[in-house]
Amino acid sequence: MKEGRLNFHRAFGVYGLYAEGEKLLVIQKNGGPYINRYDLPGGSLEDYESLTDAMKREFLEETGLEIEIVEKLGVVDFMLSSDWRDDTQVHHVCVYFLVKKIGGQLTRPEQFEGQDSLGTAWVTEDEVSVENASPLVLKAFDWLGRGELDVEEGLLQDWKVKR
Repeated sequence: MKEGRLNFHRAFGVYGLYAEGEKLLVIQKNGGPYINRYDLPGGSLEDYESLTDAMKREFLEETGLEIEIVEKLGVVDFMLSSDWRDDTQVHHVCVYFLVKKIGGQLTRPEQFEGQDSLGTAWVTEDEVSVENASPLVLKAFDWLGRGELDVEEGLLQDWKVKR
């Protein structure tokens, strides 16, 4: 680690946008740098897992819903400071998918090691802010409003995640 530099963590994951009307389905985060915030259903890939397989698995694990991928929307990255893990600088690379429900029902996720969702909620854009939502959710509402994922605005150099 360079002198004066914070700890560094790079995360790569897949995330699903599932909306009904003006409401977006989110999870209530129980771990990681977005703890105690709304976040999108999704997460990291397992070994030998494709992006779409990971998206389907993560969505089912965190929400109880079986999904179909409608469209890959794009990739956005966020660089932010966090008090998670001793002032860690987080570089989060996110692949966004538009998804639709094809089965299942919303359920509280099974709690196992690595499960960081406490359950789901439906939120509107007016109900989310920098104080209660991850940057992934805020970017999702940008896409829902404009139909375009702005990949250039994802770098949040001075955004501090608070527990």
